[in-house]
Amino acid sequence: MTIPLPHDYRPADDESFMNPLMTEYFRRKLMGWKDELLRESSETLQNLQQDNVPEADIADRASTETDRSLELRTRDRERKLIAKIDEALERIETGNFGYCEETGEPISLRRLEARPIATLSIEAQELHERLERTHRDD
Repeated sequence: MTIPLPHDYRPADDESFMNPLMTEYFRRKLMGWKDELLRESSETLQNLQQDNVPEADIADRASTETDRSLELRTRDRERKLIAKIDEALERIETGNFGYCEETGEPISLRRLEARPIATLSIEAQELHERLERTHRDD
């Protein structure tokens, strides 16, 4: 069930965390992001199918192959991002969205605005990265 959302609504620190309006705001933000990525992916596939004429010059062929490879790597990263968006949408459905997986504390609204797929608070993310660097040096 979707909730009517004022067109100028932005989550604020002075409202209750993950109230229905805030949750709907992030659900729509995630859905819009996912739709955009899917549309771009579809356009890429169409372009790759249309631009299937082999280049006569070896330098042009190499350039075209490099461009295609870069585009496919970008799409692969976006495919992984879509999976994370789907996970965030699932957390919205289960009521866990916006809360740190490590501490259970609310993730800041500024962080969620910047990265709505975030699963860790800034503090937990920084600790995670420090530990990762420490163990990588071993």
